[in-house]
Amino acid sequence: MSSPVLPELWWRGVAANPAAPPGVLLRLLTARAHVAWAALCEERPLPPDVVEAVVAHPEWRIRRGFARNRHVGPEQRGRLVDDPHPLVRAALAAGPRPRLGRAQALPDDVLETLLTARDDPTADRLLTADEIRQELEISGQIPPSFRRRMLDHPNPELRKKAVGLWLWLTPGRRDALLADPARVVRERARASSRILDPEAMEADLPEDGCHHRSLLLVNYAVSRTVAERCLAERRDLGALARNPHLPSGVVSRLARDPDPGVRERVAARADLDPVLLAGLAQDPDSAVRTRAVLQPLPRSWPQRGAIDRVIGRTAESIGPVDEMFTEPGTSWYEACATSPHALMRRIAATCPELPQELVRRLASDPDADVRHLLACNHPLAPPDVLLDAFVAMPRQRPYLLTLPRLPRTGLHRLLDDEDSELRALAAGDTGLAEPPVRLLADPDPSVRRAAAAGPLLPLALISSLLEAPEHAQGAAANPNLPPEELHALLDRSGLP
Repeated sequence: MSSPVLPELWWRGVAANPAAPPGVLLRLLTARAHVAWAALCEERPLPPDVVEAVVAHPEWRIRRGFARNRHVGPEQRGRLVDDPHPLVRAALAAGPRPRLGRAQALPDDVLETLLTARDDPTADRLLTADEIRQELEISGQIPPSFRRRMLDHPNPELRKKAVGLWLWLTPGRRDALLADPARVVRERARASSRILDPEAMEADLPEDGCHHRSLLLVNYAVSRTVAERCLAERRDLGALARNPHLPSGVVSRLARDPDPGVRERVAARADLDPVLLAGLAQDPDSAVRTRAVLQPLPRSWPQRGAIDRVIGRTAESIGPVDEMFTEPGTSWYEACATSPHALMRRIAATCPELPQELVRRLASDPDADVRHLLACNHPLAPPDVLLDAFVAMPRQRPYLLTLPRLPRTGLHRLLDDEDSELRALAAGDTGLAEPPVRLLADPDPSVRRAAAAGPLLPLALISSLLEAPEHAQGAAANPNLPPEELHALLDRSGLP
């Protein structure tokens, strides 16, 4: 008689087994095996037959898990856009969990459906269409290219949403939206035009400190009255120094501010004149000098944004970067790759479009953060650089494990590492001289589970491990188990 806990461990293990055929996986979709649904529907790639069964399954929790699955392409996940359950649609809009790396864009028709959905007055209001849209907006699944295409979309609802890009639009684009044939678009455009109206911004600016006040002071056109008040009160000067729309003369006054943090932000601006920049390059504060000399003139605001993503942070805290709405051209990143400044080379390493010769150059860079950012952001980063990043950056390991170029062999030196995650990775090495049986007694349960799932274990040993609660889940995930053994395991557990 099996231990009462063994069936659930087997179900979880079989759900994760990369060699389990569709017929085995389909058996786990029964209600009794619900403890395995997360491993099956959310955490692994699925064969086509299983995808079809999951998408059409009557249990909404199964469909929601599939909507979150980062191993499934956005086209397949997008099939759930009209799902009857709002939590399934919300999971699709929120994107795969956990989010690892840049989110993949949903297909255009799926984005259009989610962005223009209306509430059904007869349906359950567990979540509104607007709440689901908010999930989509922050999910990273709307690419900048789609946001730009919304400006010319035949649906006025999408053109209205495109008005939100006001700060990034050309004057001609703004004029076109102000004259749009749809009233809802014109009204939104007139409201957005206040963003670049200093008097309107002054009227809208909250007196109390809050996120909205900071947002206006960083991004919107600033009246001279507001700027003078901030200078007189020595309030919000850091936010003001980042604003691209300052009145004339304010930038030079901020460049002489006693606060080096304010001067550093001024030194990063794209609209500095050469004399002002030269003065900041001689600033007594090293951080101000560094920011001033990083980039020669002329500069652009998108370039400043790319630097801001990296400066003052480690590669481990940055990891894979998201695409900005306006990215600098690839040629600028290529120039950064040959800069004498390590910081500029780190910025270059975040560009996934760098040519292969520059990838090779950065892969041997003396600065570890350059190499590690390359590992996180470029699809051609060499395997040894990926493995080095995996060892050095524990916070980025879940993402690095998703990359096909991460080495899965040649890991013998990690078998006895003090870091349990490195031992667990090495346990799956198919090139080891012998199975790492000693890791079955490892003090860490994740290492024991990885060892039990190790592809070098003989079938007889795997069979014995299936009867031990501490190894059963890992053993059931072992790809050496043939289909008939997996079916027999589910038979023993009582699954139909």
